Amino acid sequence: MVLAQVSNLIDWHLIMKTDIHPKFYHSVVTCSCGNVFHTGATKPTMRVELCGKCHPFYTGEQRVVDTQGRIERMKKRYSLDS
Repeated sequence: MVLAQVSNLIDWHLIMKTDIHPKFYHSVVTCSCGNVFHTGATKPTMRVELCGKCHPFYTGEQRVVDTQGRIERMKKRYSLDS
């Protein structure tokens, strides 16, 4: 039998130990870009900085997030041209 078929036959909630697992919520995740999606988690709500709609890997857009001026400091320190 294929593992997927076997896992469908097993009643997992009867096998798991009781009172040792954290509470599981249907969580609402909010990204800083404004995207909202739902998932399962141990917290009812979460806020994230990047998601699949704004992450450069998925969008194909290359951008540098520099909140503390580290790039300018490095260029100044090592006399690099812009």
